[in-house]
Amino acid sequence: MLQQHLVMAERHVDVGEKHLLKQEALIAEPDRDGHDTADALKLLATTRATQRLHLQDRDRLLAELGR
Repeated sequence: MLQQHLVMAERHVDVGEKHLLKQEALIAEPDRDGHDTADALKLLATTRATQRLHLQDRDRLLAELGR
């Protein structure tokens, strides 16, 4: 069961990383051009916080499996 949860957690980490990279790329150009990116940056911060949770979950599962 823990192994299945770890597989899912790894998938969440991978997908989260892809989302972060995509969002950062989408925000970069309008931000450089002086456009208002406040809402996009808030969403990016939320995505980063979610990614930290995914990483913590994965690390917890790895620790449990390592016992």
